Amino acid sequence: MSEIDVSVVIPCYNTEKFLDQALSSAEQNDRISLEIIVLNDGSTDGSLEIMRAHEAADSRVRVIDKENQGYGASVNRGINEARGTYIAILEPDDWVNPHMYDDLFEYGQSFAPDYEPDIIKSPYTRVVLPETSEQYFANCSYYKRVDPGFQPFTLADAPHLIQHHPSIWSAIYRKSFLDEFGIRFKEVPGAGWVDNPFLIETLCQARTIVYLEKPYYNYREDLPGSSSVLKKARLCFDRWNDMADIIERLGITDDGILKAFYVIGFRYVGGAFGEFGDDNPDIAAWSKEIFMRMDPERVVRIKNLSGHSKALYFELTGYDPIKYSKLPYYGALVDEFFYSIRTNGLGFAFGRIGLYAKQKATEVGILKQKLNVSE
Repeated sequence: MSEIDVSVVIPCYNTEKFLDQALSSAEQNDRISLEIIVLNDGSTDGSLEIMRAHEAADSRVRVIDKENQGYGASVNRGINEARGTYIAILEPDDWVNPHMYDDLFEYGQSFAPDYEPDIIKSPYTRVVLPETSEQYFANCSYYKRVDPGFQPFTLADAPHLIQHHPSIWSAIYRKSFLDEFGIRFKEVPGAGWVDNPFLIETLCQARTIVYLEKPYYNYREDLPGSSSVLKKARLCFDRWNDMADIIERLGITDDGILKAFYVIGFRYVGGAFGEFGDDNPDIAAWSKEIFMRMDPERVVRIKNLSGHSKALYFELTGYDPIKYSKLPYYGALVDEFFYSIRTNGLGFAFGRIGLYAKQKATEVGILKQKLNVSE
């Protein structure tokens, strides 16, 4: 076993405003052997100076100063340089609660000597409307939803883990597992949504996943300059196809995994139409491209997929429509409402209703005006 228990990889490009908080939070682990590898990806602000100050003050911090190559290449360099038994990833504009890596590593070790888990996963906290007067905290969308009833498990036992935000940073990964399967990040300029294929590759390949129902990671959503704010219309479709390539290469046939994966695709299509549909004539063609990789029989059995979304699917693919009941969808909405109350409170749940109404109006407008799809 490695002398280092966990290597925390922090890829950094121009995040001086939050970097000190991120590094300080990672340093608040003192029960395990830890190294913190912070990679300066050609920053032009004061990020490197902050890294160097932490490196001088804490011998566990190691700075790698390199030319700008993008998020994927930076994390890959960190993984390759890491000496830890497990790998953690920390975004430089987020932070973790004290002892996250202590707790996750020790939880994984509690299953020894039978095995060392490939992945040790936890939920996270959403920091919504960050850096504004309206900022608030909410539990993530799979909090209290991952309960296969036994540990360890595989993705087929808890497919909810891929249906929501990729959240690759709310886990630690056994380095020998990543090396065994050659799992690394796609290397593209910028951030490029490369966390999505990494999520699918790791969770689909993992033979042993354990889950600790305690949120440690604090994720700032949609900061100005983040990839989710500056995303390009084509990007989400490219990454979904990358994930589909992985699913097909691994021969995944599990119904729960595939339905969860399809939900991701429909979410991307809805977001792209809502944001770019009026100006980008290619959206329908790109949507058709990913829809053609979905099984129609499985699509109609997705309970949390609206009738409008299913109608759009059949309109774009040209498949003969399959009859289905809308009742399961409305039941899923009710379940989601009460889930939101349980996990985030009544105000959050009613806010979700408002968001749903807005999305629904956009969806109906797209179908009727652009694609002439009836309800």
